[in-house]
Amino acid sequence: MFLLLSVCLIAQPGQCREERISLPSDNPNPFICLRNSQSTLARWQEEHPEWHVSRWRCAAKGAGPGTL
Repeated sequence: MFLLLSVCLIAQPGQCREERISLPSDNPNPFICLRNSQSTLARWQEEHPEWHVSRWRCAAKGAGPGTL
């Protein structure tokens, strides 16, 4: 599973991008992804303090880019 994030710069809210984080579990269960995503989101946010996570979702590996 992947965690797909829509992130925007705090200093320039109009400058946004998408981030894809590979989750360690190969289990394709979206409920497990949702359950485990909070710690991953918190860690990413701590490592990227200049960015704000505006939206996120879980996606199966091999899923193409999409609207968050």
